[in-house]
Amino acid sequence: MKKIINYIKESYNELVYKVSWPTRTELSNSAVVVMFASLIIAAVIFVVDLGFESVMRFFYEKIF
Repeated sequence: MKKIINYIKESYNELVYKVSWPTRTELSNSAVVVMFASLIIAAVIFVVDLGFESVMRFFYEKIF
Protein backbone atom coordinates (compact mmCIF):
# COMPACT_ATOMS: atom_id res chain seq x y z
CA MET A 1 0.00 0.00 0.00
CA LYS A 2 2.90 2.32 0.75
CA LYS A 3 4.24 1.85 -2.79
CA ILE A 4 0.90 2.87 -4.29
CA ILE A 5 0.68 6.03 -2.17
CA ASN A 6 4.29 6.89 -3.01
CA TYR A 7 3.56 6.35 -6.73
CA ILE A 8 0.54 8.67 -6.60
CA LYS A 9 2.53 11.37 -4.78
CA GLU A 10 5.42 11.16 -7.26
CA SER A 11 3.02 11.25 -10.19
CA TYR A 12 1.31 14.33 -8.81
CA ASN A 13 4.63 16.10 -8.21
CA GLU A 14 5.80 15.30 -11.72
CA LEU A 15 2.56 16.57 -13.29
CA VAL A 16 2.62 19.77 -11.25
CA TYR A 17 6.31 20.68 -11.33
CA LYS A 18 7.99 18.92 -14.27
CA VAL A 19 5.42 18.82 -17.08
CA SER A 20 5.30 21.88 -19.29
CA TRP A 21 1.64 22.52 -20.05
CA PRO A 22 0.67 24.46 -23.19
CA THR A 23 -0.90 27.87 -22.89
CA ARG A 24 -4.51 28.38 -23.92
CA THR A 25 -3.36 30.02 -27.18
CA GLU A 26 -1.03 27.14 -28.04
CA LEU A 27 -3.78 24.66 -27.24
CA SER A 28 -6.28 26.52 -29.44
CA ASN A 29 -3.82 26.71 -32.32
CA SER A 30 -3.06 23.00 -32.05
CA ALA A 31 -6.77 22.16 -31.98
CA VAL A 32 -7.35 24.19 -35.16
CA VAL A 33 -4.44 22.46 -36.91
CA VAL A 34 -5.78 19.03 -35.93
CA MET A 35 -9.29 19.97 -37.09
CA PHE A 36 -8.11 21.13 -40.52
CA ALA A 37 -5.81 18.13 -40.93
CA SER A 38 -8.71 15.82 -40.07
CA LEU A 39 -10.96 17.56 -42.62
CA ILE A 40 -8.30 17.32 -45.33
CA ILE A 41 -7.69 13.62 -44.63
CA ALA A 42 -11.45 12.95 -44.63
CA ALA A 43 -11.78 14.74 -47.99
CA VAL A 44 -8.92 12.72 -49.49
CA ILE A 45 -10.45 9.47 -48.28
CA PHE A 46 -13.83 10.56 -49.70
CA VAL A 47 -12.32 11.25 -53.12
CA VAL A 48 -10.43 7.95 -53.14
CA ASP A 49 -13.63 6.14 -52.13
CA LEU A 50 -15.54 7.80 -54.97
CA GLY A 51 -12.78 6.75 -57.37
CA PHE A 52 -12.89 3.13 -56.23
CA GLU A 53 -16.67 3.16 -56.42
CA SER A 54 -16.63 4.35 -60.03
CA VAL A 55 -13.99 1.77 -60.98
CA MET A 56 -15.98 -1.03 -59.33
CA ARG A 57 -19.21 0.11 -61.03
CA PHE A 58 -17.40 0.08 -64.39
CA PHE A 59 -16.15 -3.48 -63.84
CA TYR A 60 -19.50 -4.75 -62.54
CA GLU A 61 -21.34 -3.28 -65.53
CA LYS A 62 -18.87 -4.96 -67.91
CA ILE A 63 -19.06 -8.32 -66.13
CA PHE A 64 -22.80 -8.53 -65.46
